[in-house]
Amino acid sequence: MILDALRPAARLETALGDPHVPGGPCAFAASAALDDAEAFPERAVAELDRLGVPSWYVPAVFGGRLRDQEQLFHLVRVMARRDLTVAVAHGKTYLGAVSAWVGAEPGQAEALGARVAAGDVFSWALTERDHGSDLLAGEVTATVLPGGGHRLDGEKWLINNATRGRWVCVLARTDPAGGPRGFTFLMVDKHALPDGSWRTLPKVHTHGIRGADISGIAFHGAETGPDARVGRQGAGLEIALKALQLTRTLCGALSAGAADHALRTTLDLLSRQHRFGRPVTELPLSRRDLADCYADLLLCEAVGVLTSRSAQTLTGELAVGSAVVKYLAPTLTDGLIGRLGRMLGVRALTGPVPGGAYGTCPDGRFQKLQRDHRIVGMFDGNTVVNLNLLVNHASTLVRGHRDGTVRWAGLDRAADLRAPLPPFDRTALAVLSRTGSSITQALPELARRVRADGPPDLADLAGRAADASGRVHARLAEHVPAPRLVPAEAFRAAEDYALCYAAATCLALYVNTRPGLGLSADLWQDAVWVKACLARVLARLGEDTGHTTDALYGPLLSRHRSGALLSLFDLPLPDRTAARYRDREADGARRPVAEAVR
Repeated sequence: MILDALRPAARLETALGDPHVPGGPCAFAASAALDDAEAFPERAVAELDRLGVPSWYVPAVFGGRLRDQEQLFHLVRVMARRDLTVAVAHGKTYLGAVSAWVGAEPGQAEALGARVAAGDVFSWALTERDHGSDLLAGEVTATVLPGGGHRLDGEKWLINNATRGRWVCVLARTDPAGGPRGFTFLMVDKHALPDGSWRTLPKVHTHGIRGADISGIAFHGAETGPDARVGRQGAGLEIALKALQLTRTLCGALSAGAADHALRTTLDLLSRQHRFGRPVTELPLSRRDLADCYADLLLCEAVGVLTSRSAQTLTGELAVGSAVVKYLAPTLTDGLIGRLGRMLGVRALTGPVPGGAYGTCPDGRFQKLQRDHRIVGMFDGNTVVNLNLLVNHASTLVRGHRDGTVRWAGLDRAADLRAPLPPFDRTALAVLSRTGSSITQALPELARRVRADGPPDLADLAGRAADASGRVHARLAEHVPAPRLVPAEAFRAAEDYALCYAAATCLALYVNTRPGLGLSADLWQDAVWVKACLARVLARLGEDTGHTTDALYGPLLSRHRSGALLSLFDLPLPDRTAARYRDREADGARRPVAEAVR
């Protein structure tokens, strides 16, 4: 059984087929060749369009198919586990249109939703060459014209899909003085602009996601009609900050997909290498490394999924949760990829090897993934930006922890993975959370519930996590708010706060979701995954618990051998499995047996 939220992702996996088979639109070999040529993945993107993926970028209320943010999380994750470049290139349309889902009038949002579903490419023009993440410093101007239109002047740079996209959602300065109410979003149809009033900028050569259209656009007196404005005049920054809460949460899906790819590639390779009469994966240190990495993957998934679901039940607190996801998931996954890279040694650095020499990484997949994933921690607000957002919430988080402020109905519903979610209420989004984070603030009570009827070893870990959370909040309480020159210790406290949020996520899912159909039984039984993830969190918080992740090794190996997603959920993949492949030691390569891959 597959849970409802995963059904779109499961159908997409089936339709795309086995990525190991050359010739497919999302085949690993094709991705490697395109990366080497720095070429856009036209065929893969066209296939996703043909399969109707863009309709899932549009909320159902505006004519699309998206009902729950969790659905989109799983869709993006399975795209990313095949090729991050494809996921980033195609998924950018959601980012380009999300400002309309947050701030546009319903009629405008429905019209744009029809264009997205039809396959139009959108881009989100926020950043500029000299200002990066500092949106308040933006210099692109939109001068109001008689009749309510605008004249755009200036340049946006490092914009995904700026060249390929027909539509560009531009954040422009509409008040010369700038400030929080000095910017407005304009949804610009390049096809409707006067000739000579705009030009695209050259593609930027990047270390990772080489094939993506990372370029820019310059406007020279480009006039738009009054229908291009998204939301109120001067509401651009507010809309951007709210929309980023949705896109930052999706970055957790990119990281979870990348982590799956990294682990699966490592297991593919090292399970065929032998030392001391056994596969390298069976050596004690390798087992521990692989289990630790699997725990980190599951931690990324748990935080991403619960935060995605909370967008519809704890909407006003998403500013905190999305910042945690955007900091924690890429950070954990970068560490995971680095650790697996050390296991692979030189194999992690090799590109595609013609003919495939014994022991080389197939299609150079690992080195491509390692380069590609680095960008996830940078866009939609980099790591420092998101930690700073948590620092800015410090007084609210401390007060919520002290008072035990928890919106239990919203938390319990989000944390029950089988519970249907209420419709997303965009009007409930807030630039800053006024109540902190119910997820983290529930940690003491969640620990108490586990102590009451949970396994003793889990109760010990939960109690330690609650105690650590108290100490982290005490450190946050020492921070004196400052708009600039934030002390380093405040950032360290914010990092540890994100870990406390992750611990609370694991316990909330354990308390509210019972094992059963649709969930990976060997992970949920006896809270195996929860204990492993808490052990990883507490180790990072400096706690010596004596607990390890060793119990995850068996489930990890089982999923790899059966061809299932490395996940808390049951989701079979169309990839090759051990039962359909055998070694061809004569030429040192692993090749498919004669039977067809289904």
